[in-house]
Amino acid sequence: MRVIAGSAKRIRLKTPEGIETRPTTDRIKETLFNIIAPDIYDCRFLDMFSGSGAIGIEALSRGASQAVFVESSKKAVSCIRENLIATKLNEQAIILHMDVFRALKRLEGQGTFDYIFMDPPYNQQSTHTILEYLAKSNILEEHSIIIVETDIGTDLSYSRRFGYTVWKSKEYKTNKHVFLLHNT
Repeated sequence: MRVIAGSAKRIRLKTPEGIETRPTTDRIKETLFNIIAPDIYDCRFLDMFSGSGAIGIEALSRGASQAVFVESSKKAVSCIRENLIATKLNEQAIILHMDVFRALKRLEGQGTFDYIFMDPPYNQQSTHTILEYLAKSNILEEHSIIIVETDIGTDLSYSRRFGYTVWKSKEYKTNKHVFLLHNT
């Protein structure tokens, strides 16, 4: 796995050992950033369930002003730190080593995010609960985009109840990215 573009282009990234994380492949990451690239420069990016930090690091490499990484695994947090140092992007990064819900509560009142990326464990209720929380939070603004990486069979149509509109959906072999806009 490597950084695809920007200031840290081609730098190899470490991934946490074990099966607890599912790193997004370079090809899928490139497709994702081709979709959002025009608006990445100078944005605030939130990377939840960060794993190796590859998504947030890609955003920083492409010009995001700040990325916040949320990860509960000690091994993964160590990997994120190493990757940020290797890419020389650690000055623009904040790592929150904690549960996602604690992190979201901590981020309340500290500004909004242009992009929120989340790749929670598949087949769990966490996506539903996080989307509900974000809809009521003050970290979203009118132009914020939430990107959910999930299993290809996951139905996010319930998100309409929380005021979201599916802007775009990109399917791959076994997973997909769903881009949500919140109707504030």
